[in-house]
Amino acid sequence: MVLRHVLVGFMLASTVAAQAPPGTDIYVASLSRTGTTLKIGVPTNVTSRPGYDNQPFFTVDGRGFYYTSARAGQTDIYQYDLGSASARQITETPESEYSPTAMPDGQQLSVIRVERDSTQRLWAFTAAGVAVKPVLDTIKPVGYHAWLNADTVYLFVLGQPATLRQALPVRGTATIVASDIGRTILRIPRQHAMSFIQRDSSGGVIRSLDPATGAVHDLVRLPKGAEFFAWTPDGDILSASGNQVFRWRSGEPGWEIVAQFDEAGLQKISRLAVSPTGDRIALVADEPSSPQ
Repeated sequence: MVLRHVLVGFMLASTVAAQAPPGTDIYVASLSRTGTTLKIGVPTNVTSRPGYDNQPFFTVDGRGFYYTSARAGQTDIYQYDLGSASARQITETPESEYSPTAMPDGQQLSVIRVERDSTQRLWAFTAAGVAVKPVLDTIKPVGYHAWLNADTVYLFVLGQPATLRQALPVRGTATIVASDIGRTILRIPRQHAMSFIQRDSSGGVIRSLDPATGAVHDLVRLPKGAEFFAWTPDGDILSASGNQVFRWRSGEPGWEIVAQFDEAGLQKISRLAVSPTGDRIALVADEPSSPQ
């Protein structure tokens, strides 16, 4: 059965067309620090199956992660438990859900839901996978999101170009704060600030955003070929391109390579996520092409 909706992570406009998602796997590895040296352990493929498993987001306690999985013609949210090395399905609805994110209350999940009429809105779900309500009724089509706190969420809203919006769910309003942005929006650890990618002809620059004043500052240009980044709890940025993972530290002029993988399944790494405790990293990589 062909997916009815374009995969949210690859949508660049509000027009919806049928398209099968790419095959991706999620790998988990240990992450350790000795002084200023960061080390990534041997990655393990924890979603080893044909098809799309992507968008990992670690649970608040760091004992597992939520992710998006495409099966039976649509996507649902799953949770992987690191202790038992097992996965369980969270959402099981007629709609497709993407981008699972722990909400600030620690009790609910927010997801991008592709509704039956193809509307893409931000929804709240219980931890058991029960739909609660749209977080924002009128803001659409939403592609990605990140919470600053319980009162404010930042949205990647699809369009030509895509825009970054500061949304206040209680008021139901959203204000454009940046335009032509990339697909990563994250709160900066230990700061009351957000980070996002400002796209340009050379790729993109990671920027910080002051929610109070709207002031933005360039942090560092993305590595060549990279589209995503993640923060460590200590305030370092990690990104990936090809089979390499890079780190940038505040005050440094550029990136350093912290890992390079020879495994066939890790030749095209895209997304990354770091656990809240900073001891594990999740890496998303394209499945190796089948022999012709």
